[in-house]
Amino acid sequence: MPPETSPTGHSNRQTVPPRHVLAALDEVFGFRQFRPNQREIVQAILAGRDVFAVMPTGGGKSLCYQLPAHLLEGTCLVVSPLISLMKDQVDAAKANGLRAEFLNSALPADEKSRVAALLSRGELDLLYLAPERLAMEWFLPRLKAVRLCMIAVDEAHCISEWGHDFRKDYLLLDRLVPEFPDVPVAAFTATATHRVQQDIVAKLGLRNPLTIRASFDRPNLFYEVTPKDDVKMQILEFVRDRVGESGIVYRMTRKDVESTAEFLRSKKIKALPYHAGLDNDTRRRNQEMFNRDKVNVVVATIAFGMGIDKSNIRYVVHGDLPKNIEGYYQETGRAGRDGEPAHCMLFYTYGDAVRLKYFIHQVEDPHQRANQERKLQEMANFGSRSTCRRQQILRYFGESYIAPRCGGCDVCMGDVRTVDVTREAQIVMSAVARTQEQSAAAHVVDIVTGRASEAVVRLGHDKIKTFSAGKDAADADWQRAIDDLLVHRCLVRPDAPDAPLKLTDAGRDVLFGRRGLRVFRSRPRVAPVAAPDGAKRKLPAPASGAAPLTYVSEEGLFEELRALRKKLARKAGVPPYVIFSDQTLRELARQKPVTLAQMREVSGVGKQKLNKYGFDFIDAIARHLGPAPTAMPLGDKPPRPLRKRRLPRRSR
Repeated sequence: MPPETSPTGHSNRQTVPPRHVLAALDEVFGFRQFRPNQREIVQAILAGRDVFAVMPTGGGKSLCYQLPAHLLEGTCLVVSPLISLMKDQVDAAKANGLRAEFLNSALPADEKSRVAALLSRGELDLLYLAPERLAMEWFLPRLKAVRLCMIAVDEAHCISEWGHDFRKDYLLLDRLVPEFPDVPVAAFTATATHRVQQDIVAKLGLRNPLTIRASFDRPNLFYEVTPKDDVKMQILEFVRDRVGESGIVYRMTRKDVESTAEFLRSKKIKALPYHAGLDNDTRRRNQEMFNRDKVNVVVATIAFGMGIDKSNIRYVVHGDLPKNIEGYYQETGRAGRDGEPAHCMLFYTYGDAVRLKYFIHQVEDPHQRANQERKLQEMANFGSRSTCRRQQILRYFGESYIAPRCGGCDVCMGDVRTVDVTREAQIVMSAVARTQEQSAAAHVVDIVTGRASEAVVRLGHDKIKTFSAGKDAADADWQRAIDDLLVHRCLVRPDAPDAPLKLTDAGRDVLFGRRGLRVFRSRPRVAPVAAPDGAKRKLPAPASGAAPLTYVSEEGLFEELRALRKKLARKAGVPPYVIFSDQTLRELARQKPVTLAQMREVSGVGKQKLNKYGFDFIDAIARHLGPAPTAMPLGDKPPRPLRKRRLPRRSR
């Protein structure tokens, strides 16, 4: 009898009963039910069908291919551009009992040989590799000699030139379908507009794929935009409010990264830099220290993709404007992967957009240049508008947000107010007009604050009527006023920070009193931080009906469990989140299980992890509770070791 064929004509279909799928979901991953869209994706892959899925970070993409890899005969090939992330992904898969390895340039020769031998013997459920390995002529024949159950392409937006993170190496992936016609291909990304989606499907050659576009809404993320002033001090104050919590700070340049990390360290904050200019060993060491909670903060360039799979990142700070909303969404999406509340702060000034435009103008391809300029303007609009931040993000990706207020951003929480700045605008534009529109922003600030700089005196600008008209305000206030005028198109300038400011017709209307100007200002707000023992930890719940972001648990017990997790992780040589996520720890602190059977009911506790770590955690909980008749009965034995269900091997 010939092998079954899938709806797309694949002859690699293997029948898996639904009860086996649900049993594996529970036993391997510790989940009693699927998250939204996971069931449909897993079923399609098991049926041998191609898949294209846009799912937000933290939406459970990895389970969509790891679960089929566990259930199906053969190896799942996972293509990922993030070499620095592969080891963490493999550690996490192994912690669940999966047979996983990775191949990349960072591996020593003997390790590469070991992994190749496991692959050739069919002893791997998952093999992670970088796309450039597919270009090696010797590799494809070796790969075709083993049985593949599926191919998963992670970060699939990298194949699209219309995406925000195009990688030329990803163009090599167009050979996957022709070379492996009987193997289903599943492409995953957290960020893709409809145009990028079409491009990915076409370039990969996906065959009638199941297409999933999950909601881009991350209800547990709080979005905030604050005017950028003394950004290092602003970052320091933000981080200090979250002592002991893990966070990422993004800066525009390597120099900014290094100086910010050094500044934070000088203020007793455990922070390390991460950018492409560091050697591989330093980058790997810094990331490892962050993953293992040895440092709280990593400072990185927004242009360099951080391979971070850490689930307990509680905040992401952008000290500079990202180049586009896709990048901003992906970077902020690294916070709160465990579903716990997290804060996304952007320190905004229009001057950053001007700096970025300068680099965009170096792009030779006119279509690419125009595309990048359009995306940058949309990012600048995000920072300057008073519209719900969540609505703006979802609208960009073609999704509607019906509720009038999300309850999860500074705008909807009333932290943004409207201010009349007509007088300040007239002072600035008067200085621009009286200097014949030949002055750059810094020179205008010198004039209005009454600073008799060498240039101001030489040009006689200390004699004009506007000189010192704004002496009672700080330089930063006047720079912000200039940014407002640029955003509202009352002033324009060529794309360079030191270019002269020019008046527009709209600006002249304000200057001569024909209309006023109102802008938006952020009110300072108290950020959510770790609550004292026994208190509630809360962020406002979105108005969409999502679960309230309130967690009632004993913070003392949670911290004890977190310390235990760190100790066990150090002993196992893995990042702490690989043991259990913060969300699972909070459930343990809330439910307080004191038997293995009780602990098994907690979400995220599969049999493999229960077998490895169960006694340690229930012992810690029992000691926290003190002597009680609910102590673990003697007959409570650890579960039997997890074994992979094997299906009958079919001929190829």
